[in-house]
Amino acid sequence: MSSPPPALRILAPDEPPAFEVVNPDGRSSAVLLCDHASNAVPRSLSELAMQEEALSQHTGWDIGAALLSRRLSVLLDAPLVLSGYSRLVIDCNRPLGSPTSIPEISCGVPIPGNTIGADEARARAEACFWPYHNAIAALLDARRDRGEATAILSVHSFTPSMFGQDRPWHAAVLYGRDRRLAAPFLEAMRREPGLCIGDNEPYRITDGGDFGIPMYGEARGLPAVLLEIRQDGLLSAEGVEAWAQRLAAIYREIEAGGLLAAGSSA
Repeated sequence: MSSPPPALRILAPDEPPAFEVVNPDGRSSAVLLCDHASNAVPRSLSELAMQEEALSQHTGWDIGAALLSRRLSVLLDAPLVLSGYSRLVIDCNRPLGSPTSIPEISCGVPIPGNTIGADEARARAEACFWPYHNAIAALLDARRDRGEATAILSVHSFTPSMFGQDRPWHAAVLYGRDRRLAAPFLEAMRREPGLCIGDNEPYRITDGGDFGIPMYGEARGLPAVLLEIRQDGLLSAEGVEAWAQRLAAIYREIEAGGLLAAGSSA
């Protein structure tokens, strides 16, 4: 792919990379993805960077998701890939060209810095979208070449309310056409007293609205699930730890049940 003109280069050489890979040689069958890990904005996007309130909220990132992902990586000894920049720069879990890829309005909030042309949209994709996804693909390809069983756990968080509507779910399990991993997660999470667990609520996976699960789960034939935790459960270190321990225990139980031994390599 060709490089954008110098005036449209999004990341300066001294800025952080568009992704981070943690524990790439982890021994777990799980590969963790965190599409909305950061609310950072490149210096070149000064108008977008002025949207401080939007960047600090769910419009800018998934609050608590990176902390939860990192803790899960430790507990499971799992590889983890995290995005490096805000979903307002470009959303790493949206197909390029979709209305929510570089949203002009997000969660009802206007984003003036995102009224851009095709050249800048392409430059943002080349700077922040493709490096993240190329890192994921390289990790999965390496595991396939080594013959390692693999399952995708995509970690997200959601707001306690949206447009004035309270959301009762403490967490949600999202999936598309493949329920191999979602079904045992739902069953295990619903066994815990006091938890309200959404089944493809408040969101659902679609080819037009999601990128990670269709691309790395369904297209590769891998068991895959998107785990959404309500943000108020991740606002403290204790909350993050409780969810990390819970999800790690569930995944170990699923792994021990033999799901991944039944032909789930990339």
